[in-house]
Amino acid sequence: MQTTLTRLLGAATLASATLLAGCGGDDADTETRSIKVGTMSGPESEVMEVAVQIAPERYDLQVEIIEFTDYVSPNAALADGSLDANAFQHEPYLQSMVDDRGYDLTVAGYTFVYPIGAYSERHTDIADLPERALIALPNDPTNGGRAMILMHNAGLIELDDPENLEATPVNVVDNPNDFRFREIEAAQLPRVLPDVDLAFINNTFAQPAGLSLDDALIKEGPDSPYVNLIAVRSGDEEREEIQQLVSAYQSDEVAAKALELFDGGAVPGWE
Repeated sequence: MQTTLTRLLGAATLASATLLAGCGGDDADTETRSIKVGTMSGPESEVMEVAVQIAPERYDLQVEIIEFTDYVSPNAALADGSLDANAFQHEPYLQSMVDDRGYDLTVAGYTFVYPIGAYSERHTDIADLPERALIALPNDPTNGGRAMILMHNAGLIELDDPENLEATPVNVVDNPNDFRFREIEAAQLPRVLPDVDLAFINNTFAQPAGLSLDDALIKEGPDSPYVNLIAVRSGDEEREEIQQLVSAYQSDEVAAKALELFDGGAVPGWE
């Protein structure tokens, strides 16, 4: 009796184990490969959406976009594991975040150059800027530095080191027209444009505000070193899903969408 009962229990246990194993196998077979990528809300997200459509078709990879409106949070989210990648910054800015905050992040691939330009609703020529003109700058170190270098190159000011990518108003050694500077969060610069004489605005934020790079009084050229990139945690740059995301992004379809949205103000950085 006991032997028969033991055999019955053993058979039932084996059957249950077989059933569970079968269920587990089905789950493994149907497991979805997916990653999360952070972008800036607006046209940059629209460009990424094209890559999101390509990824499952070509690589059986699902990509979820997480949108941000500031330049600090996407790297914090990547560093703490909330994201698998982000695509919003150029290498000098990434390096500044690594140096300042100790993030262990690196480059997985390149996206576009989004030139920065100086816009004005009060003046039509850079030579028209008056004495004590109020100039708005991005308040993050590297984009503020881009603006300072552009002003130096245009002869508006003189910097102590024009090669310093993180120059600020403190680095101005000659300001013959006594220009005043106001450092403002990059996303807010289009809103303050009516209240200042000149505002340096990344094309990422200029285009959604109806500003064309053609209207900028001064602007970066196509040889700008500020190529945006896809960043990941160090060690993940060779991860299959990341390389597939990069490949999906560096496609003709994505380049065409950026051309449409930025009207020539986005230059592919992988070509």
